[in-house]
Amino acid sequence: MGSTVAIDEKTGRKFYLDDPDDLQPGEPVTSILSLHGGGSVGQWQRMYFPAFEYKEKYRLVVATPSCATKEPMRRWVGDADDEHLTNIVEFVFDKYGKQNIRAFWLAGHSQGGMTSNRLLRQPYFQDRVDGWLSLSGGRIGPIQIPDEFFPGPRPTLPTEPGQRAARPGFADPPECEMSFIFTSGQHEMVALPEGSPWAERYGAGPRERMPDIVDTEPGKIYDTTREGKSNKGWGLLPRPGTAEVYVYPNARDGRVIADVVRLDKGHTEGLEPKVTEELVKLLVSAPGGKSLTL
Repeated sequence: MGSTVAIDEKTGRKFYLDDPDDLQPGEPVTSILSLHGGGSVGQWQRMYFPAFEYKEKYRLVVATPSCATKEPMRRWVGDADDEHLTNIVEFVFDKYGKQNIRAFWLAGHSQGGMTSNRLLRQPYFQDRVDGWLSLSGGRIGPIQIPDEFFPGPRPTLPTEPGQRAARPGFADPPECEMSFIFTSGQHEMVALPEGSPWAERYGAGPRERMPDIVDTEPGKIYDTTREGKSNKGWGLLPRPGTAEVYVYPNARDGRVIADVVRLDKGHTEGLEPKVTEELVKLLVSAPGGKSLTL
């Protein structure tokens, strides 16, 4: 127990696994499968969204893998990675007992969020996922990406056969009963939409603004490959900051639907401590229990 590197025995691939140091047999936990973005790796994701720092307080199990494809850029590919990701879910459910998985969440940054959205079209994940945390990985009720977001020409994202072309900022509404939390830097979108189709689906009320989150400490990571040549949309150096929190109250079945906007931040600046904790608090406050029906 604690923080380890685990092995998917079926593929031989390794992944980070964080759980409470004082976890007791049979204790309920919230499981998170955390997916990095394009051009990145699991260790970077672990620092970008450091949920593991709250594993004791909120009884979290966080699995953070790396994609297999490296050329022409690191990215998640179904044929190369979906078996591994499924194996990780099975590993976690077996290790802790599916009866003890209070809730199971996907969390994905950038292309990892797009990958989460793709996984949610598969019955295996639809039957198990209780919530999706999109870390600048597409919003249900899309955001518009500003032209100045990319440091260079707007890239063409690889598309898998039979799949809709990937669009930054956009997410297909999945046929899945789940909670949905979206977070983004202020500078990586033109504006946050005032409504949410996912909130409408669950009959939630109009969005309500909660108290701002004020961080006096910076995040842990940034895009070191673009240091000195990045822009505010892509992300600068880690800094303290403030985040706005919006929730859609009274959603059916207690679903949590929320948007969190990090002011004056871009795409690759690691999440600050307090905003990370607020996302975790939202996540663990949501209903779960799908694992009990398997």
